[in-house]
Amino acid sequence: MIRFENLSKRFRTRSGPKVIARDISLTIPSGVSLALMGRNGAGKSTLLDMIGGLIEPDSGRIEITGTVSWRVGYAGSFHKDMTGAQNTRFIARIYGVDSDALCDFVADFAELGPHFHAPVRHYSSGMRSRLAFGVSIGIPFDTYLVDEVTSVGDAAFKLKSRHYLEDRMQRAGAIVVSHSTAQLRKLCQAGAILEGGQLTYYDDIEQAIAQHHANMGSDEDE
Repeated sequence: MIRFENLSKRFRTRSGPKVIARDISLTIPSGVSLALMGRNGAGKSTLLDMIGGLIEPDSGRIEITGTVSWRVGYAGSFHKDMTGAQNTRFIARIYGVDSDALCDFVADFAELGPHFHAPVRHYSSGMRSRLAFGVSIGIPFDTYLVDEVTSVGDAAFKLKSRHYLEDRMQRAGAIVVSHSTAQLRKLCQAGAILEGGQLTYYDDIEQAIAQHHANMGSDEDE
């Protein structure tokens, strides 16, 4: 379960304050795969980062039952002077999982070859993303935060990533941000729309998708 209690967040911009959340109070049930929708710039990724603990709200709180991942595939927290293997072992210790098992999984999944034992500062952005996805999906969480993660890598890696993610979500909940309506339908049962700092929850994914398109003034095929 993830519960927002009077959650508020805004940023200062050159054009004035940007409101991400305005006194949101809402509960996402445990085990639900939720499509998080909203127009570009609404703050969907920021909301995921608040849930994952990377960004603090201005006021209010987020109550979480069970374990929640960081944004799957997010590579911003790697120590650049450590190797991929060292970063993986460090994260394994933080989350209390077997470091050898996680290293074996990530080395096989990320397909980095000898680069897995090279400093992350020498990685390309694609290599960092593959490492990040491998570490994210290699740890069993109760809820996964997913932000367009399967767009990373070539076609074969995208397919493998999608299969692993779908397998994890058979036994866990998720909050998914994607521009693909087909992907949201496949992965999610419920939906929520972030609009003007307000978050509205829908038990039915079809109702959420229809409302999102109505907000955008667009047809689904556009």
